[in-house]
Amino acid sequence: MKLLRIAGCCLNQTPLDWEGNLQHILSAITIAQKEGVALLCLPELAISGYGCEDTFFSDYVIERSIRSLLNIVPQTENIAVSVGLPMTYENSVHNVVCFIFDRKILGFVAKQELAGDGIHYEPRWFKPWREYETGQVNIGGELYPFGDMIFEVDGVRFGFEICEDAWNGVRPAQRHYLNNVDIILNPSASHFAFGKTKIRKGLVVEASRSYSCAYVYSNLLGNEAGRIIYDGEILIAQSGNLLARNRRFSYEDVQVLSAVVDIDLPRRGRKKVFSFQHQISGNKITADGYLLPAERITTSNIADELSKNEEFHEAVSLALFDYMRKSYSKGFMLSLSGGADSSACAVLCAESWRTAEANLDAESFLRKTAYLKLDPNRPALAQLLTCVYQGTSNSSEATRTSARELAEGLGATFYDWDIQDPLSDYHRIIEQTIARPLDWKTDDIALQNIQARVRAPGIWMMANLTGSLLLTTSNRSEAAVGYATMDGDTAGGLAPLGGIDKESLLQWLKWAEAALNIPALSYVNSLTPTAELRPADQDQSDEKDLMPYPILHKIEKCAIRDYKSPKEVFQTLRGIVPDALLKEYIRKFFTLWARNQWKRERYAPSFHLDDANLDPRTWCRFPILSGGYRVELEELMREGE
Repeated sequence: MKLLRIAGCCLNQTPLDWEGNLQHILSAITIAQKEGVALLCLPELAISGYGCEDTFFSDYVIERSIRSLLNIVPQTENIAVSVGLPMTYENSVHNVVCFIFDRKILGFVAKQELAGDGIHYEPRWFKPWREYETGQVNIGGELYPFGDMIFEVDGVRFGFEICEDAWNGVRPAQRHYLNNVDIILNPSASHFAFGKTKIRKGLVVEASRSYSCAYVYSNLLGNEAGRIIYDGEILIAQSGNLLARNRRFSYEDVQVLSAVVDIDLPRRGRKKVFSFQHQISGNKITADGYLLPAERITTSNIADELSKNEEFHEAVSLALFDYMRKSYSKGFMLSLSGGADSSACAVLCAESWRTAEANLDAESFLRKTAYLKLDPNRPALAQLLTCVYQGTSNSSEATRTSARELAEGLGATFYDWDIQDPLSDYHRIIEQTIARPLDWKTDDIALQNIQARVRAPGIWMMANLTGSLLLTTSNRSEAAVGYATMDGDTAGGLAPLGGIDKESLLQWLKWAEAALNIPALSYVNSLTPTAELRPADQDQSDEKDLMPYPILHKIEKCAIRDYKSPKEVFQTLRGIVPDALLKEYIRKFFTLWARNQWKRERYAPSFHLDDANLDPRTWCRFPILSGGYRVELEELMREGE
């Protein structure tokens, strides 16, 4: 047997953070060397960061990336390392992986398939490489091969699939198989989405079986640039067997996972074919411990897959922690209404801190949070999370109690403000201006909206005074139909719930009460969701204003995610409620959707969680002005007559 210890690595990088990114990469190499790793696969664009956006057009970003690369090369003694960066070739920018062995650059592989589906925008910045083609690049007077190639070190062949390359029907792995590649490396920047890990696992394990090879997958980690969450998944498989899989959503900046593979194992059943592929050879691996003697190969660190509730908890908690520290915010500011949305935000903020504290050693935790300069004599969460209940004459004692009990149960700082006086002042000013009294029968929307907007100035002021990050609390279901007040409950810098529907959120809160041991959530879980913007005697509720959330969710998925017309939505969902009622719900949804695109354009940034995202700046584009589905809704109402 020819045994080799190979490793993947996840890194929590930040776009354009040259010093921080370089230190993480060097730390990963050091860890791998100490563990006797022969081959280390780092994530896609690890040097510059993946989310550099239009700065990829900057010559400085390319030059600085190469400078970092040249600082990495001397640190690779007796180890092969792949590391990603942007590079130019013939006046075009390419997404590239550099393959290094024992302090020498062997060459650069350029990405062939570029991700351009909504949240990814790679074709804007990069040019796809052509299969089989190679060239040369000059770095510091040295010429290096560049393009589509495989590498050979000590008789072991290495090939690459860079993230999206592996997600297409015709993929480099098919050609690698024909060229007897032993190990395929997949450096990735693959965004988190619910349940995606199962697909990745299948992709990696099946590739290792179909193409008779060992396969290493390495993803980025954390909230790198604001909207995308990376779960930091590492997968190592060989010949259809998963050898190693890490626990995702780590709070560490660097995580290395290794496994021992038998290079000869897949070769025994692989058909030898003639190769047309360009091949680069490196020196032999000679260091003791790198070509291992016969030792037992075992599966290890195979992590269990998480439920949707667990994934939401871990992904958003990590994203909030990273967003806070990378924006140098001094904590979170939240207008806590006592309802489901704001309560979920409060829990996630508290969990982001608690999970970080539980998963990091003391030194790492202190290093990541030192900028906060917390008072050691006061509870940390009381300094990091401030919740404010802003009541009016329309607010109930039930929501006030829910807000207070949750904030105190989490250990947050809690304030109870009565904002009826400033609200009454606005009523008085407007009544004097229009020369008539305001009335709920004629002025319903205006009276609801001013109440929501009066809450914004004070909470913004508190955020400014404390240097905190103000969170908005709207969820995806509200974004779909515009059930939010611009410059009111949408005021803030980040929308943690913008990617989750209300039905799923209500289920998560019930899960969190038990799974996270938060008894105070029993208050919010017992309440009917309501904006509390009308007088109590009107018995306002969200579902009365809109429709039942489960139905809204079904219509939203059919209409927006699946691009169905109103009539097609009706035909798909027919039978869940009487036809006339379903038609009315569909009519309301499409009307509100088309009318409120301008609101979605203005919502605070949110986290991408699945393929039902409604963010127009990253995933779901719709015209601000449109025909509003007038003809389509007329067809809907005639359907079945």
